[in-house]
Amino acid sequence: MTKIAIAGAGGRMGRRLIEACGQYSDLTLAAAVEYTRHATIGSDASVVAGLAPSGVKIKDDMAGATRLSDVLIDFTLPNVTETNLKLCLRHNCKMVIGTTGLSEAQQEMIHEASQHIAIVFTPNMSIGVNLCFRLLEIASKVLGDSSDIEIIEAHHRHKVDAPSGTALRMGEIIADTLGRNLKECAVYGRQGHTGVRDAKTIGFETIRAGDIVGDHTVMFASEGERVEITHKASSRMTFASGAARAAQWLAQHDKGLFDMQDVLGLRDL
Repeated sequence: MTKIAIAGAGGRMGRRLIEACGQYSDLTLAAAVEYTRHATIGSDASVVAGLAPSGVKIKDDMAGATRLSDVLIDFTLPNVTETNLKLCLRHNCKMVIGTTGLSEAQQEMIHEASQHIAIVFTPNMSIGVNLCFRLLEIASKVLGDSSDIEIIEAHHRHKVDAPSGTALRMGEIIADTLGRNLKECAVYGRQGHTGVRDAKTIGFETIRAGDIVGDHTVMFASEGERVEITHKASSRMTFASGAARAAQWLAQHDKGLFDMQDVLGLRDL
């Protein structure tokens, strides 16, 4: 039985993570953590998630949670994830990281930590999105050099980073496949007199509105036709279920850095 700790357990994503872990017979909720003074502190974590009581109370003790658990699932904020990573290293607790907006330095910390503990780190845990990542690699090989490429993403009004981590990962996959450097070819939004489009650029457009869970479309547009690869999430459970599956998969690994392509075996397709 793999013991799971949930960071941000009282939030929207945390509640869905608790629910998703309950769907796996070999996962058990061992700890649930929130920040000090959060309204759910002291409450039964499963009840907060709309489930039957589990006896696991939401606490503000991440150090204790990582001592008790085999895997921490973390969908929080970059500075929180950085702190949690240090605790997981100290207590030999594996991690599933879905936090976006991490700096290059923080991502390097994750790479270094993976030499000692097993980590699944990806901007999107959705099975469908990760299938799209593989499809984008194929489409880029066939269409990329003859198409204008645009990435359009939409999320709810509360999302604080833009473009989304998923959109950036899509851009990285396309750029890597085409032998380009995303930092050099990315164009983020357009305004005013921009001139003729540079065929080697990859464009990004961002929408923040309402309660959109997450929409991503990549457009390969050429003369006379265009191909669009689209994923639309209608519930946070799609991300939570993927994270729970990743936590289950990590039981087989002691150290190393992985993503959902590894978890789902998509590299073998």
